[in-house]
Amino acid sequence: MNSFDWLSHMGIPTVDKFDIVEVKFKGGRKEYYRNVDNLSLTTGDPIVVDVPNGHHIGWVSLQGELVRLQMQKKKIRNDDNILRIYRIATQKDLDKWEEAKNREIPTLYRTKQIVDELKLDMKLSDVEFQADNSKATFYYSAEDRVDFRELIKMLASEFKIRVEMRQISLRQEAGRLGGIGVCGRELCCSTWIHDFKSVNTSAARYQNLSLNPTKLSGQCGRLKCCLNYELDTYMAALSDIPEVDKPLQTGIGPAKLQKTDIFRKLMWFSYNNENNWHSITCERVAEIQELNKKGIIPTDLNRNETTEMDLQISKSNMELEMLDKKFSKNKKNKKKKPKPQGGTPTNANAPKPPQEMRGPKKEAEQGNRGQQKPAQRQGPPPQRPEQKDPNAPLVAKRENVQDPNQPKKKKNKKRFNPNNRGNNQNRGDQNKAD
Repeated sequence: MNSFDWLSHMGIPTVDKFDIVEVKFKGGRKEYYRNVDNLSLTTGDPIVVDVPNGHHIGWVSLQGELVRLQMQKKKIRNDDNILRIYRIATQKDLDKWEEAKNREIPTLYRTKQIVDELKLDMKLSDVEFQADNSKATFYYSAEDRVDFRELIKMLASEFKIRVEMRQISLRQEAGRLGGIGVCGRELCCSTWIHDFKSVNTSAARYQNLSLNPTKLSGQCGRLKCCLNYELDTYMAALSDIPEVDKPLQTGIGPAKLQKTDIFRKLMWFSYNNENNWHSITCERVAEIQELNKKGIIPTDLNRNETTEMDLQISKSNMELEMLDKKFSKNKKNKKKKPKPQGGTPTNANAPKPPQEMRGPKKEAEQGNRGQQKPAQRQGPPPQRPEQKDPNAPLVAKRENVQDPNQPKKKKNKKRFNPNNRGNNQNRGDQNKAD
């Protein structure tokens, strides 16, 4: 509620002191009143002021020469239309104002019910009772014009007060309700902003912000007012940054702009939409653009000419790429062998079926095929595999299995070759072999 008086330390003559005081009411509404009786006021004092058809209670928010500057800014004339200050509020005035203030919430709920019954397209946001409990101001927001003549009659007859309907914008509604912003501080519209300026999405583009409506919009549902705070600084910084409308042509390939750091004067580019970004200064970008206009293509983003070492590196890279392509093609050309149907393995040595006979002999055989009987097979019939009896004892299939009744044959042990005898050191090995 308090405003910093940056002229308080200056020695201003008391004779020329400005006699108009800025007074703040509920919801951040501020008006100006004349201190006719030269009351000794301080910032934050409750005072009783003159209003049409009664009196109201507000708080002193600003005094002195700053009030003159605020009136010039808001184009308010210093004439007889400015009302006067009665006195500093007493405890009796504050108690009476509290009684009137306690009626605001029940009146708000009841008024919303009446609006629903009348089916009016409007949103009622707040109600403010006057300190003398003789008048109530209803604040609402609506997209179109609303005919609330019937509503005023019903409110006046039910609450026995004078009714004033005041339409406000969504930003003003958020300022009256108040709240905490994403920055962790109280909303600017409920503390010090009272003249709202239009905010466009271009302000977010100049500041390189993502055009996400949920992040750019405030509690009022409109774009945040703080987008205009640093816009002038960004516009001044963007004057030194070149505009990149098309990719930069280099020897490695076209370089596309990916990101710009406005205050550090750096720009990031990538070759052929790669994931690796290369940062260069704005002066270098302007230099490459001038070279491209003249038809000169630099080697890369950092150099204009190539060296022998660069040529060798590029040559080796080309060879590696060719090898990679070669092996990748060989892998693609390899086809998998088709698996045999039925799960039976194919035998490469199996006899192939006889080819069909050609010529007149074949035609004659085909004509007499219906008359001839099928030829009988020659030789013994093929033997079918014997079915195994699950109850039969197991029989050893190996032919060289020895009968347990026969005596065991002695195995001939290999003797040490006498010709390979050595000295006494090798005799231990000989005994072990025996």
